[in-house]
Amino acid sequence: MGSQSPRPNEIGHPFSEPFARKDIIPRRERRFHGEFSPFARIPPANPSERPEIQLDPPELIWNRRPPLPTGLASVMPPPNLLQPTPEGLWCEAGGFHVDPWKPVATAVVTHAHADHATPGCGRYLASRNTLEVMKVRFDRKLTGEVVDWGTTRELGACRISLHPAGHVLGSAQIRIEHHDETWCVTGDYKCEPDPSCEPFEHVNCDTLLTESTFGLPVYRWEDPRGVLSSMNDWWRFNSEQGRTTVFLAYAFGKAQRILAGLDPTIGPIGIHGALVGPTEVYRSAGVLLPETIRADRTTATELSGGGVIVCPPSATGTPWMRRFKGPGGMRLGYVSGWMQVRGRRRWQSVDRGFALSDHADWNGLLETIRTSGARRIGVTHGSTRVLARYLREVEGLDSFEVPTRFVGEPAPSHAEAVGG
Repeated sequence: MGSQSPRPNEIGHPFSEPFARKDIIPRRERRFHGEFSPFARIPPANPSERPEIQLDPPELIWNRRPPLPTGLASVMPPPNLLQPTPEGLWCEAGGFHVDPWKPVATAVVTHAHADHATPGCGRYLASRNTLEVMKVRFDRKLTGEVVDWGTTRELGACRISLHPAGHVLGSAQIRIEHHDETWCVTGDYKCEPDPSCEPFEHVNCDTLLTESTFGLPVYRWEDPRGVLSSMNDWWRFNSEQGRTTVFLAYAFGKAQRILAGLDPTIGPIGIHGALVGPTEVYRSAGVLLPETIRADRTTATELSGGGVIVCPPSATGTPWMRRFKGPGGMRLGYVSGWMQVRGRRRWQSVDRGFALSDHADWNGLLETIRTSGARRIGVTHGSTRVLARYLREVEGLDSFEVPTRFVGEPAPSHAEAVGG
């Protein structure tokens, strides 16, 4: 999985001129542009000034893979310390890219998911744990420069520092200073406590580039402790019925968060081979995880019936998975923020959905934006149009969309391509 190429944005999010062929609103966002819209109670000063929303058929929305053109300057209004390019966000003053999409000379990386970390770059700067995970997922011989939390590093005419993002182990926000201007690129982040990674830290800046994976009002997370408790209760019930429990989750980040919350007194805990490397990095970093065994033919008897297995979604329906079926059968649970919407569970044909996400929800996004004190907000990776418009019309901020080739935490059918 670590070497798998990330998928382009398959949902067809709007990229603004000159990026999009048409203005597109993803299907899951449509209800929020009608009577349930967060803007519905805000009458426009002039109705003719409200932008017209053009909707494409669902099959076009889900199947389109828009190419990344070269003329991106007009997407982000000046002044721009960071500039979108076909390789990713480029800082000319510092001579580096942030989370590039292609191999570049110098990459400052927020975290080790495949939509943010690209193999083959000449020079990497990242947190210690991010570099360790990149070695496991990309190349054991990979080398990079460790930037400790809160310390500054000079790159060209800029000074950068890394601050915990709370997304996964090692995930960082990148603060960039240039003269009297300060930017912060959040990467992916969440604000709620998570014992499997460093806690999120609010960063003050002039311009904030925030993700918006779950930038819709419907996404408001429950207490994660309650979700994990429900997962343990479900596992316990299945165990009593002689059923093997399987939790489908990303191999890096979400899987380890699940492991940290499982109750090992219920039964044995098995992990897919794709989880072994990242899980060892977590243990080496001091994250407390229960004892696990590798789920394979040698441990199938031990895990079948009363055990639980954590594996990536790609393992669903494979001969590998079928060997763990217990006397009472097998039950699949999908663990993702998308499970907040019940239709996602039907699409995946799973028995249970658990809305546990490593991304900020609607309230977390707004809290981060307000706390940053930023005057300008760039919105990327997800529901960019909805959040950017909300920030303009409701919060009164200067907001704009930042183009990307990816969508943060993808819908379940594309989940493993980028992780989250």
